[in-house]
Amino acid sequence: MELKASTSLNQSVFLDTAKAKNLELSVVQTADDNTYLLRFKPITQDQQTAFVEELDKLLNTKMTVLRFESVGPTMGAELAQKAVLAVIVASVCIIAYIAWSFRHIPRPYTSWKFGVSAVIALLHDVIVLLGLFSIFGHFYHAEVDTLFVTAVLTVIGFSVHDTIVVFDRVRENLPKLPRATFSQVVDFSLTETLNRSLNTSLTVTLTLTALLLFGGETIRWFVVALLVGIISGTFSSIFNAAPILVLWEQKQK
Repeated sequence: MELKASTSLNQSVFLDTAKAKNLELSVVQTADDNTYLLRFKPITQDQQTAFVEELDKLLNTKMTVLRFESVGPTMGAELAQKAVLAVIVASVCIIAYIAWSFRHIPRPYTSWKFGVSAVIALLHDVIVLLGLFSIFGHFYHAEVDTLFVTAVLTVIGFSVHDTIVVFDRVRENLPKLPRATFSQVVDFSLTETLNRSLNTSLTVTLTLTALLLFGGETIRWFVVALLVGIISGTFSSIFNAAPILVLWEQKQK
């Protein structure tokens, strides 16, 4: 629930009022312009109305409800299902796109292996993001909502973009270095693209840090999710995707 007051209020006012109404209020966050974000355990519309009316009586003022969202078990399960489906569809499309784009790669290498390696690397980023947010949720009450799903899909796009830059350089260098082994070509390609990858990620990280510091409470966890994903995506494109591809090709031989 997001409330706006006419004056600045102490967080204890919300906690005491919730206790008086037998509501479990777990988080009170202060935003800009006397706006407050409250997180309850699931409550009904009637309970929300009674809580706001009690605040009005206690403070002798009119509280404005800017937003009220209720996420129950059914909606939470539906959100999780749609998030998983979105990741699966995105992964399949990425494999198909990379396989088509790299279809002219020299033999005996196959383009679909590049796509699968990229997807394995991006799944690493998704798992890292989910794992850290489960910790953030336990200790800092971070929420997994539609903004989080948006952040996950954005991270997937960034991770694949970074990986494709490396793989595209590998594709260009294979005909140029016919006597080199595949691992040597990949290592050379990584060295060529390393500065670009790090500089791009650093620029995005600085921008997201500014948003985290000055963007307000509403988008804070969305920005945190993007920050975690960008850092993890940079790591995985260098240390996961390329080595997975090399190991796969060497195993085939």
